[in-house]
Amino acid sequence: MNNPVYLRPLEVADAKISYQWRNDPEIWVYTEFKPAQPGITMEKETEWLRLKLEKSNDKRFAICMKETDQYIGNVQLIDLNNGQAEFHLFIGERQFWGKGIGKAATQLILEAAFSEMNLESVFLFAHEDNAAGLSIYNKLGFVPVGKHHNQLKMLLTKQTFTPFS
Repeated sequence: MNNPVYLRPLEVADAKISYQWRNDPEIWVYTEFKPAQPGITMEKETEWLRLKLEKSNDKRFAICMKETDQYIGNVQLIDLNNGQAEFHLFIGERQFWGKGIGKAATQLILEAAFSEMNLESVFLFAHEDNAAGLSIYNKLGFVPVGKHHNQLKMLLTKQTFTPFS
């Protein structure tokens, strides 16, 4: 797969951009992790990000375009514990929605999860109406293992991971 993106470790300085995404309700339609309050300032986002980056059992990455180095979203594995982690992804720059960026970033972080981080499994929660996300997760080998409200819990193991070619 000719991947249009690369991942780099998320940095506190990224809050200069990401605070704008936190104030865009359309980005948070399919997630239970909506900002607690409207009007997230750059200062609030910076402090929140600083605290998150201090967590040793979280691996948070910026999604960047190869051609321009533009930071366009986040992908992360959180709560790494006993060979398992929870996956999260969002594309903050709307002009990149529907262009395969989520698929590309997911592929990269899962390859790292299973080869570099030696995880045995990764799970996620996907809104049942998020057809694009569910399509990607199914193709990669995630299987539904439960449901909480309108969120499907899906699991992928190292043995069942199917990289895109």
